[in-house]
Amino acid sequence: MEAREVISSVVMVFSTFVLAYKWVYKYKAGDPVVVLSSVVLMGMLAVLFLSTAERLKRLEEELNEKERSLRVSMQSVEEEVREKVSAATRRLDEVREEIVRRGYR
Repeated sequence: MEAREVISSVVMVFSTFVLAYKWVYKYKAGDPVVVLSSVVLMGMLAVLFLSTAERLKRLEEELNEKERSLRVSMQSVEEEVREKVSAATRRLDEVREEIVRRGYR
């Protein structure tokens, strides 16, 4: 978790408390349960945002690891194909040279 995420969550919860407090006591209802439930609701929403951000970060890291692994696999396959093509090309050159030698006899 980054500091800015935590700070924004704290600000969000604090602003919800102030908003709910002013809103409830402006109309003289004066029910602290509404204020407390609003703060809890916003706190849970902040935790949800933070956990979603953390999960996305983990998914991004996993994706980067898989991409790196795939890149390494592709390089090894490329090297194998290159070796096989080189071997086949050499063999074809040898066969061609044999045919050319036989033709001149």
